[in-house]
Amino acid sequence: MKKNILFLVLLFSFFHLFAQNQLETPVHWEFKTEKINDSVAELQFVATIKDKWHLYSQHHAGMEIPLTFEFITSKNYKRLGKVWEPPAKVFYDVQFDDTSLYFDKKVTFKQKIQIFSNQPFEVRGELSGQACIDGRCVAIDREFAFSVSGFELLVKDIATVEEEENSENEQIECFAEEKQMNKKKDTEDSILLFFFLAMLGGLAGLLMPCVFPMIPMTISYFLKIQRKVYALFFGISIVVIFLLLGILLSVIFGPDFANIVSTHWLPNIIFAAIFVVFALSLFGYFEITLPSRWVNKSAKMESTGGIIGVFFMALTLVLVSFSCTLPIAGAVALNSVDGSFLKPIIGMLGFSLGIAVPFTLFAVFPRMLNTMPKSGGWMNTLKVMLAFVELAFALKFLNVPDQTYGWRILDREIYLAFWIVIFTMMGLYLIGKIRFPHDDEMPIQKSWVRYLLAIFTFTFVVYLIPGMFGAPLKAISGWLPPMTTQDFDVSKIVREETVSYSNISKNYDEWEKPRYADKLQLPHGIFAYFDLDQALRVAKKAQRPVFIDFTGHGCVNCRNIESAVWADPRVRAKFSHDFIVVAQYVDDKVIKLEPEDQILDNNGKPITMLGKKAMFYEQNRYKENSQPAYFIVDVDGSVLTGPIYYELNVENYLKFLEEGVRLFKEKHKTP
Repeated sequence: MKKNILFLVLLFSFFHLFAQNQLETPVHWEFKTEKINDSVAELQFVATIKDKWHLYSQHHAGMEIPLTFEFITSKNYKRLGKVWEPPAKVFYDVQFDDTSLYFDKKVTFKQKIQIFSNQPFEVRGELSGQACIDGRCVAIDREFAFSVSGFELLVKDIATVEEEENSENEQIECFAEEKQMNKKKDTEDSILLFFFLAMLGGLAGLLMPCVFPMIPMTISYFLKIQRKVYALFFGISIVVIFLLLGILLSVIFGPDFANIVSTHWLPNIIFAAIFVVFALSLFGYFEITLPSRWVNKSAKMESTGGIIGVFFMALTLVLVSFSCTLPIAGAVALNSVDGSFLKPIIGMLGFSLGIAVPFTLFAVFPRMLNTMPKSGGWMNTLKVMLAFVELAFALKFLNVPDQTYGWRILDREIYLAFWIVIFTMMGLYLIGKIRFPHDDEMPIQKSWVRYLLAIFTFTFVVYLIPGMFGAPLKAISGWLPPMTTQDFDVSKIVREETVSYSNISKNYDEWEKPRYADKLQLPHGIFAYFDLDQALRVAKKAQRPVFIDFTGHGCVNCRNIESAVWADPRVRAKFSHDFIVVAQYVDDKVIKLEPEDQILDNNGKPITMLGKKAMFYEQNRYKENSQPAYFIVDVDGSVLTGPIYYELNVENYLKFLEEGVRLFKEKHKTP
């Protein structure tokens, strides 16, 4: 009996050790070929995903790596469109303002091809991407091969092939539009949020000097005719007029205009200029008005009476208030053209309800007029405040082409400097130090509301100022240029201080200067190498253990560790004094290795790319393929301790580092 128990224990231990040395394979792939007709085949990539793992979509735009398919070209076939995928699941991470598009359990990707040969052949290529589970990610990188046979040679005319391609492209475009709409539902720029913001814009428009005084005049008309149903139709007419504008914007721009807005410099600069013009108009330097004959003609139609007269009364209100409401309605419209087909319509619906609902309520319940504030200088104050906000919005559009084209004109601190000046001037205006053409000479000190607004405005300015020195400003980071554009960054000072007390940094000229450091760097001023072979050579000279960081550009959890753990001064001090740190970016596809850093893979083929080499070492030497994964190794590359993965507890992380140092000293018997 004891022998049987001992045998079972040994057998269990064997399988446990065997499992530990196997690479994590969260996605199993099958490649099937299905015949559509005599000249068209469908290639099916069937992915079976382990429980609780996520495989990211081709259209994923978050920090994780999206799935890509690369085909080796051949004269035997031609691709019809792109790889199709079903709708992905959507998850919005509030903390990181990041939206994930992913699949779980099982998913099939499809690619149609046009066959040009009646002989059997193979369709070959490579797919790559990323699968993640809570705390770590695994790179998906493998070759595929489809066997294609049993097809008769059928020569189609070019028009037929193009027709099939266009049909496939239309399906892909519709799918991309659907994915974009799904993504918007879970972000702060969601359709629902945009609707409420547009409604707030309509309420602000109602309070403008050229609209607000018209409320009593309009309501008195409906009281005179004693027809509340007409008042309801008046509100509906305002909504219909603005909805027609929204439909017109949707037809003109459409959902495809989002790609132009997000990539091309011209529309963004035009929109920024429009916002500046709107702001100057709200400041009172000029008015944007429609031709007077339009207003006069609409006013004459009011005399028709009945429902038609009420409709033209609503149209006259919209036309007369054009000079005040256009900057606000224009802001809603311009912020809607970078979304779905419905977004301009929904934006105008929200804006029109913000104006129409109060008019209708006052007409149906006229006693509510007694609760309204009287017209006065506060309306112009609101106008000017909106003008400052629109100037700040103009920078948002300028930031898009500046980042896309790498102009580096509007770097982060320049952007912040503009905002600091704009909102400082707004605060000064609120306390009466600045006046604009339409401001009355009123005793501003009596307005407690303005003083409260001034306090909040100056508080916001004070919040912005540390951003000039590299503070992250997480509350508004989505509106700002990325930190990489910051010229004056406190983290750079930290890096210099770290370098000053690091033995490695003092002596890298004696040993080896980090290669590829012109393209890669670690946060918080952590001094690091980026090639494992170089790090091991330096470690041997320095007699230090090596801390290996298997990471990736698209690794969200790696960024979590860096911000939550590596920012701790004790961790940075450990890295600096006790370790040679090497960061292995397994997903890098850009940096090419120097000839002396290149190695051969298991098939004897040279590895020429930094990311490929990092992944090769992680999988073959350390039997691991997830990120983040942290090892502490000896100067010969043998593991001292690790790996650890997603460890956010700083104390536990420090214990891991101290254990590595202790084992290294015991092995080398260093004091």
